Amino acid sequence: MKILYAIQGTGNGHISRAREIVPLLQQHGDVELLISGTQADVKLSQQVAYQLHGFSFIFGKKGGVDHYETWKSMNLPRFVKDMRSLPLKNYDLILNDFEPVTAWACKLKGVESVGLSHQASFQSKKVPKPKSIDWAQLVMKYYAPSTHYVGFHFKEYDDFIHTPVIRSEIRNLQTSNLGHYTVYLPAIDDKLLVPILKQIPHVRWEVFSKHTKVSFTDGNVNVRPVNNEQFNSSLASCEGLFTGGGFEGPAEALFLGKKLLVVPMKFQYEQQCNAYALQQMGLPVIWGSNKNWLPVIQKWVLQPQEHQFNFPDETADVIAKVVKDFAR
Repeated sequence: MKILYAIQGTGNGHISRAREIVPLLQQHGDVELLISGTQADVKLSQQVAYQLHGFSFIFGKKGGVDHYETWKSMNLPRFVKDMRSLPLKNYDLILNDFEPVTAWACKLKGVESVGLSHQASFQSKKVPKPKSIDWAQLVMKYYAPSTHYVGFHFKEYDDFIHTPVIRSEIRNLQTSNLGHYTVYLPAIDDKLLVPILKQIPHVRWEVFSKHTKVSFTDGNVNVRPVNNEQFNSSLASCEGLFTGGGFEGPAEALFLGKKLLVVPMKFQYEQQCNAYALQQMGLPVIWGSNKNWLPVIQKWVLQPQEHQFNFPDETADVIAKVVKDFAR
């Protein structure tokens, strides 16, 4: 069996999930990988057959998507060329983790594909969503359409939705509490973030930043470039994680039993939905309307956070069922 696994390269979550899924897929056939997008810090260890430009959302530095840079990065002629060049008929199964080139190639050529992603869960009306007329709702629906969907979310909101894929490297971590707080906010500039964190001087902050190439320390705040191994180590030994409204990062923190505070990116509908779901489960959120973060962060640091999430290791079973149900 020949399998094409297409992966979105914007952000680290898609690649992180693929690192767990690819070896499982390889147990069922010959797997070729396709990645489009330019914003991931995490890499795959396996060879990538297709590295495409795709459409990437470019992180800004003030808490949201940089719409101008995102627009500049788009290349529609290249998108169409890449879409037309894909030899889709060569594959017995096409899996898509929110990757648009393959998704639209399949749609226009009448080839079945399986949306295997967190975003796939939003096909269900049962998934928590804030009331919004955000244009990004349309992006969620049409960015990477598939003929079938298998989703992942914090809860099994529907019969095709599973709990998060927690990487083996996270499941196997030895956890402790050394008292520091780990921070990953890729859409916030260090120049904006560090002055806020310094106002809570009794806390040691370990910040992983997309906006610096060298490590530095400013008072009680240590800032370093994003590094997967260092981040995992910091997360395993922290008191809590302060991060964006993505999916994999918060899910891993909850799995490890860490305190969690999220700041969803502005104008990013998926992150708004994730934060809304977490808030419904009793976890704190800093919304875009909140101009003063300090009281929220101080309260989060001072108050204990009791939660228990059961994210069983069922990824192998999910992949086996996908192969059985959808391979041609």
